[in-house]
Amino acid sequence: MLEKLAVIGCGTMGYSITLCAAWAGINVKMQGINDADIDRGLSNIDGKLKVLVKNGIVSEAEVETITERISVTTSLEEAVNETTFIIEAVPEDLNLKRDLFKRLDGLCEKDVILASNTSGLSPSEIAEETSFPERTVVTHFWNPAHLVHLVEVVRGEKTNDSTVKRSMDLMIQMRKKPIEVKKESLGFVGNRLQYALFREAQFILEEGIASKEDIDAAVTYGIGRRLPVTGPLASADMGGLDVFSAISNYLFEDLCNADKSLPILEQLVKDGRLGDKTGAGFYSWDATFSKKMNHKREQELIHYLKQDLELEN
Repeated sequence: MLEKLAVIGCGTMGYSITLCAAWAGINVKMQGINDADIDRGLSNIDGKLKVLVKNGIVSEAEVETITERISVTTSLEEAVNETTFIIEAVPEDLNLKRDLFKRLDGLCEKDVILASNTSGLSPSEIAEETSFPERTVVTHFWNPAHLVHLVEVVRGEKTNDSTVKRSMDLMIQMRKKPIEVKKESLGFVGNRLQYALFREAQFILEEGIASKEDIDAAVTYGIGRRLPVTGPLASADMGGLDVFSAISNYLFEDLCNADKSLPILEQLVKDGRLGDKTGAGFYSWDATFSKKMNHKREQELIHYLKQDLELEN
């Protein structure tokens, strides 16, 4: 089944999800709050396509075809008209999403899938005021969505099997690697793993065990080099489960078990040092450093994207 897709929101995730769909050959409607919002979204899509062309991933001819598959509107009613699958990508606020889903529930036939791109909010709570919660699901794309293959498809308490299957099928059509999160859990799978690592990184910094640069280097030049091939469980298999069990038995007791942000991070936030977006965080993010690091990350993701596309072909 080829879904008729609408994306609600054209911010960082909305425009990138829209690009994913159009690039995969799917016609998609992108809805924004006003003309300026839509113009920013389209401009960002154009910028990302230019990068893809520069890196030889798409051709100039393909760019025209991709952009022709995208239509835009400021009207929610127009966006959802005749659609079969809706992906919401509005700001991460439960009440905002809940109100939107209640409104969508009233606008759409009961077989239209309502998916949220939330990175951690409960699909059950998002669907709480809808009449058909069985058709609500999370499709959590990872930023930047057009370069990262992973999408977490998360069941709510009442999400039915048909909703999950259609969601998984659409993600595959969009050339993504969907994983099914079988039951609700804060942070789903990816963020639980990511924040377990981040908590330990904070602890190591707090304890003065290593500098921030060396903590990051341990990941980028060690763990990070292996993870693209084997995740934590496959890595354990390759290292020997007896070894990993023995290390777990003596190391787990010493690992950080903090239940909130540690003092250094709390102080940075209190001081307004929020990272790249404010020019300072753990590191100093002046314009030159920010441009360098964002470009470096984008190029690394493009490298892996090329590998993934080669495997598909």
